[in-house]
Amino acid sequence: MSRSDIAKTVKSLLVDTLSLSISPDDLNDDTPLLGNFPEFDSMAIVSVITSLEETFEFTAEDDDLTAEVFETIGSLVDFVIEQTVTRSQD
Repeated sequence: MSRSDIAKTVKSLLVDTLSLSISPDDLNDDTPLLGNFPEFDSMAIVSVITSLEETFEFTAEDDDLTAEVFETIGSLVDFVIEQTVTRSQD
């Protein structure tokens, strides 16, 4: 799966999980997450991570879930790529 495909899936998942009234196409790699969407609270983060784990078939370690992962759409996409590459190497 290409980075572009992963990004598209992550953006759609975020819009659905957070019930945002925007299109996934309105989001880009530089779109901030933390502090940008009131809907993106601690419970939403858990829901997003769970959805990402199910969609991309990986299990995130608690130590890997830092604030930096959730800074932007791009940093979240990079995290998913890192997790899926790590999973495929196991």
